[in-house]
Amino acid sequence: MLEAHGNRAVSDLRGKPFTKKISGKTYWYSRRRVGAEKVERYIGPDSDELRNRIEKMRDDLEEEKDFERRCAVLVAQLRAAGMPTLDRQTGSILNAMARVGVFRLGGTLIGTHAFRLYGAELGCKFPGFVAVTEDVDVAAFENLKLAIHDQVDPSLAETFGELSLQPAPGLDPKGRPTRWTMKGGGTMVEFLAPRMQSKRDIVKLEPLSVYAQTLPFLNFLIADPIPAVALYRSGVLVQIPRPERYAIHKLIVAQRRSGSGLAKVAKDLAQAEALIEILLQDRPGELALAYEAARDNGAKWREAVAASMKQRPGIAKLLDQL
Repeated sequence: MLEAHGNRAVSDLRGKPFTKKISGKTYWYSRRRVGAEKVERYIGPDSDELRNRIEKMRDDLEEEKDFERRCAVLVAQLRAAGMPTLDRQTGSILNAMARVGVFRLGGTLIGTHAFRLYGAELGCKFPGFVAVTEDVDVAAFENLKLAIHDQVDPSLAETFGELSLQPAPGLDPKGRPTRWTMKGGGTMVEFLAPRMQSKRDIVKLEPLSVYAQTLPFLNFLIADPIPAVALYRSGVLVQIPRPERYAIHKLIVAQRRSGSGLAKVAKDLAQAEALIEILLQDRPGELALAYEAARDNGAKWREAVAASMKQRPGIAKLLDQL
């Protein structure tokens, strides 16, 4: 399924075309589904030229439907085999983000939603990790704007509005939102970026046309991400951190938690240990390189890793085998 999604050409389709009669004149519109809602968009007044374009659009739509059908079967097979799937709300959000180009333009899905995709990547299951609704965290490098002269289309503000997501109030005095929350409660989407030399708290991710909260150590996590398909409808093509970097990064961030974040430390270390155990058997070289890269980044990195190993002796025993 990953190969099928990777090979599919980027489509400009925005929905199914249809006509409306208004005051005796014919106009073309398109209708597409966004989450649970159907959204209509105006295309233009009826003409020979536009009808030719619509006909080509319909041919492309049939190819798209065939792709959707084939991949939906694969998703059903993977679901039946016990692979983790997305809940409806999260699936709708990630699917919409993928369609407008978030992951194509450098966004990387991180956090528990990324962790749940490592089972397919590594060919294993992680027993004991309960599927729960989690917030969606997406990270990207600010300097990608220097290489990517493109933007999401339509904008995320417009896309999120159709999904009933609205900017969440934050502490930024300039009112630049980095979080978006579902009206009435539910999934929250947060955008993050590595904190580099400028040490700014908020940066603009130009290709994604959103603001992001900067965090330390994030550049290590999202360097050289890999593609993955999340199981929702016919699959959602995203990109996620390399599993070995995710595991080592969790050892670091577990020691950076404070306040209410302390409740996540146990989950951080449990995810790290589960990945390290598998990687030690199947990809020890990649794990060793990530471990060494983190330790080479300085005393703060080494101290954080050592503290996590002391807190979770099972991780120390595994990494000693490297």
